[in-house]
Amino acid sequence: MSHLLAKRVIMDPEAPNRSTRIINGKSSNVLNWNDIAYPWAFAKYKRMLANFWTPFEINMSQDIKQFPLLTDDEKDAFLKIIGLLALLDSIQTDYAGRVADYITDSSINALMILLAQQEVIHNHSYSYVLSSLVPKSKQDEVFEFWRNEPILRKRNDFVTNGYKEFAEQPNVKNLLKSIVYDVILEGLFFYSGFAFFYNLARNQKMVATSTMINYINRDEQIHVDLFVKIFKEVLLEYPEYNTPEFASFVQQTFIKAAELEIEWAGYIIGNKIEGIPLQDLSDYIKFYTNVRCNQLGFERPFAGYRTNPLRWIKAYEEVDLGKSDFFEQKSRQYTKVNHIDNGFDEL
Repeated sequence: MSHLLAKRVIMDPEAPNRSTRIINGKSSNVLNWNDIAYPWAFAKYKRMLANFWTPFEINMSQDIKQFPLLTDDEKDAFLKIIGLLALLDSIQTDYAGRVADYITDSSINALMILLAQQEVIHNHSYSYVLSSLVPKSKQDEVFEFWRNEPILRKRNDFVTNGYKEFAEQPNVKNLLKSIVYDVILEGLFFYSGFAFFYNLARNQKMVATSTMINYINRDEQIHVDLFVKIFKEVLLEYPEYNTPEFASFVQQTFIKAAELEIEWAGYIIGNKIEGIPLQDLSDYIKFYTNVRCNQLGFERPFAGYRTNPLRWIKAYEEVDLGKSDFFEQKSRQYTKVNHIDNGFDEL
């Protein structure tokens, strides 16, 4: 039987300010950044603050001109991937809040609140992109894709069912399992979609959208690392869950996730988009599956796949460079616009 999780109290005058455990611990819930139990939390806090951005800052004027010129396959993939990302980040906002309820370290709880706020920004960014490019009726259709696409539904149910188990039975084992699904969602299920937008950008298409995707990509990498740290701290505090059976669960879950992501990539991108052969994209997904599983501390599930087969994508994933113009293309520049018009005055 797994240990149950106790919710964090609003105030405990009998407990120390520095928490005694990351979950099921004692803490007054008063946050003193100069006296925290997990020193890495402050570095993470500074990084998350430094990366603050909003979609209002992205100038969409060139994308507005280019979207009608995309091929039908590119338009279809563009809109369906945006619809997918909107669903996943909506789920993440709620999931982060549910996990935060059981975090008994005030500094890490603060990080979870920042994470949830960033997910709200990500979700808003998809609405921002769509409102720039397509009429309201099409926007509404995009936000309904998750209901009507069977392959997408199967893929998303895989993660949401993992979250649901934790939400309905909050115990240590289900928390650990839910974090595995979180790392899959934020560190794997986004990545074929990201590759699609970066491929457009390297062909000088929809560069503003890819800029926004880059900011989201940067945030998601930080989120994955935060959940990995939480996962490892929980296993240190509850080593009895670090069993061969649990390791097998993690690996098998990642293998299934990769299969679902490859199926989705074949459906939405296939060999229809110039510059991203499906075989390369499949290898890319297996590469990131190995990366994420290994980040959590487990053996890589796929033999080989130690190098990124999409070598060109490295520049687009150099998220530490943030809002600088780090591409060769001069069109990739960070430009703020009036938050009312999305750049319409430049059309």
